[in-house]
Amino acid sequence: QVQLVESGGGLVQAGDSLRLSCGTSEGTLSSYSMGWFRQAPGQEREFVAGISWRGGRTFYRDSVKGRFTISRDDAKNAVYLQMDSLKAEDTAVYYCAASSLLSRKLEDYEYWGQGTQVTVSS
Repeated sequence: QVQLVESGGGLVQAGDSLRLSCGTSEGTLSSYSMGWFRQAPGQEREFVAGISWRGGRTFYRDSVKGRFTISRDDAKNAVYLQMDSLKAEDTAVYYCAASSLLSRKLEDYEYWGQGTQVTVSS
């Protein structure tokens, strides 16, 4: 069992940066591939970025490539999403998730955090 907790969201202006963090209140992340997803009001939850269980592979949705960076620190039992050059369309609730698979699909992720709000004003 893994209990995920996100932090680091907030209100920023377009062009600013934010760093989201994901940790655990129970369990360890080291044996899981990890992903970040987001959900804007009235929209479906969508994949943002993923990282393999040893961190050797990362992958992103096209709209965030070159602006967002996912990383992990298994010694700290944490996963991060560095978001640069933020745009108004990045506004959403961001969720951290853990999977036994390396995947972009929501249904492949077994554990989810409660989400953290990111709001980008234009």
